[in-house]
Amino acid sequence: MIFGYARVSKNEQSLDIQLEKLKNYDCDEIYQEKISGIREDRSELNKLLERLRKGDKIVVQRLDRLGRRMSKLIELINNFKEKEIEFVALENNIDTTNPIGMLLFSICAAFSEMERNLITERVKAGLHAAHKKGRKGGRPKSITKDKLKTLKSLMKNNDFSVSKKCKMIGISRSVYYRTINSAIIKS
Repeated sequence: MIFGYARVSKNEQSLDIQLEKLKNYDCDEIYQEKISGIREDRSELNKLLERLRKGDKIVVQRLDRLGRRMSKLIELINNFKEKEIEFVALENNIDTTNPIGMLLFSICAAFSEMERNLITERVKAGLHAAHKKGRKGGRPKSITKDKLKTLKSLMKNNDFSVSKKCKMIGISRSVYYRTINSAIIKS
């Protein structure tokens, strides 16, 4: 049997091109999922791996669709080879049934892992540069200096309920309680 496997990392990404190429290859069954290639808990890939038998073939559009870590890719390909399962990566022209295909696999796997490492490095460098410029990232604080000042004055006055105070200031009850329990309000 010929099994296809299609994967994208994010829900916003489309599987359409991969699915079309796998259908054109005449895959009998196609497994698809939207999950990072680094993750070990890829349910559809795991289902596919359980279905594979001697003489089957697994087809992907590109090698990095199967995985991003070279060690994991090598483990999978060696497992396929042991079980006499063929592997084809369409765009990389990899067919592991021959020595040249195995060589191409090794080269492409190394480049795939390098690409992932470069992406990680660039993200870390960007975060570091933003942090140096004073940008911290994350969600902005919902309690501003003005809201804190208003809250302090309302704390002295017990005429209003907690819900009313929150509505007047424009904060949630959780922010209210977190603020009054913090050292900020006590100063």
